[in-house]
Amino acid sequence: MIERGLVSVLTTTGANLYHDAHRIIGHAIREVNPDAGDLALRLARIIRIYDLGFWEQALLDTDRLFSAIIRGPEFQRKMTTAEFHHLLGKSIHRIERSLRVSQPSLLSTCYQYGVPVFVGAVQDGSIFLNVVKLKRVLGEAFKFELDINDDVYAMAAVQHYCRHHFSKKLAIWILGGGVPKNYTLQGEPLLDQILNVPTTGFDIDLQFCVDPVDNGALSSCPAGEGHTWGKVSVEAVETGSVYVHCDVTAVFPWLTHALLSDPKMKRKPQHLMDRLGEATAFLDRDVSRQRGKLMRTLDWEIRQRDRPRHRVFVR
Repeated sequence: MIERGLVSVLTTTGANLYHDAHRIIGHAIREVNPDAGDLALRLARIIRIYDLGFWEQALLDTDRLFSAIIRGPEFQRKMTTAEFHHLLGKSIHRIERSLRVSQPSLLSTCYQYGVPVFVGAVQDGSIFLNVVKLKRVLGEAFKFELDINDDVYAMAAVQHYCRHHFSKKLAIWILGGGVPKNYTLQGEPLLDQILNVPTTGFDIDLQFCVDPVDNGALSSCPAGEGHTWGKVSVEAVETGSVYVHCDVTAVFPWLTHALLSDPKMKRKPQHLMDRLGEATAFLDRDVSRQRGKLMRTLDWEIRQRDRPRHRVFVR
């Protein structure tokens, strides 16, 4: 779908990117019996993710891969997660070409087609665990740093830019939920409620999720609930939202096959990674127009903080 231009921005977990890289260096993930016994699996050095398993050596070799890449000079600066994963994709793409890998990795594909890859909880993944190691071992010589402030701003900037430069409508396709879901959606209330830059929320909301809605979890909340936060538009709630209660891994491959079987399902890739600076500058201009209002709000907040509080006691 990335190659067909159907996906312009991706928000995912560090785990998806990390485990996808195992096969680049010759490791495989296989089906295992989830009831085989975890104590026995640990003794055999087999890592389990429900009904999937792989040798522990796959982790160790993948750690060495990312550790070696991130030590490169191009990483020795402060950057967003989109910039970080773009550089990782560039390096992995070069490795895949030298190894003549037939099926490119997700990071490599996103690099080739300029798809920004955001990870909202990057520290909750094995790629970043190697960053922790490099910082502790190399100290001040290791200059890599993630700017989470600019990262959140970049997500909102991409959404704002696309709405005003491409289609008037924004669509989000949610596979599961968790941090990637909210990290993408929160760009809209950041614009409207925090930065005073008018927006209406995502217009099309398609979600595959196996979780029940009534447990209050963010992963399973429907578009209507998201609308109360300003994350999706009125149109999304009324006509543009589809919520499918299902296992993503059971349904998504079939839907992908159906989409790619239609030759019309193709458009020129947007290469938004190449436009990230332009998108940020575009949002900067609109935020600067609201600077007076934002400053007045900040001043009011300070006055409220320092204002003496009256206490009323009721006997």
